[in-house]
Amino acid sequence: MRPLLRPEWPDLPGDPDPADRTMVAHATAAAVLRVGRDSGVDPERTRRLIGLADDVGLDDIAALWRDAGAGTLPGTLWSLYLLRTWVHRDGAVAARLFAAGQRVAEVSTVVAGVAEPPGPREVAELGDAVLTSAFDGDFAVALERAAAFCRVVAAGRAHLADDCEDESESVRQTRLADGNLRMAQELEHAASLWRQNELS
Repeated sequence: MRPLLRPEWPDLPGDPDPADRTMVAHATAAAVLRVGRDSGVDPERTRRLIGLADDVGLDDIAALWRDAGAGTLPGTLWSLYLLRTWVHRDGAVAARLFAAGQRVAEVSTVVAGVAEPPGPREVAELGDAVLTSAFDGDFAVALERAAAFCRVVAAGRAHLADDCEDESESVRQTRLADGNLRMAQELEHAASLWRQNELS
């Protein structure tokens, strides 16, 4: 088996200087994307990059990329890996929310491209397909599909919040819907930046 084609994941003990952390975040994100996109289509390499969060650990990716912020390459890749991890770990929940949102977010449902009927396997496949396209296809389109998925999920959460008799659960679903909608907006903005060669 060939070794995983990815940059060496840095070890950041303690509390490194914020400037150093930012530099490492941008350098590693650029390296991961370059490994995925510069050598032509390689299904095995892509498969391994898709599973980067499984290999490295989502917490380690979060520690390095999450705080880079929206509108940056590391922040954008963090969102894609977070989304994929969620739909794999909580596929039944993700599918239920997506199904609930389809009725009121028809355009986003089409853009997301989740197979019908949406179940745990179908939403997990969407998570994989988005990252596959990020490395082997049109990166901006991958971001727009992920954004559309988040919009449908946000609509599903809002619908469930409206119907929820438990006030605390209704508040929680509303808060989570706001987070899903914010991620959608950030991914759409990142897609626009990518098309202008300004996502770094």
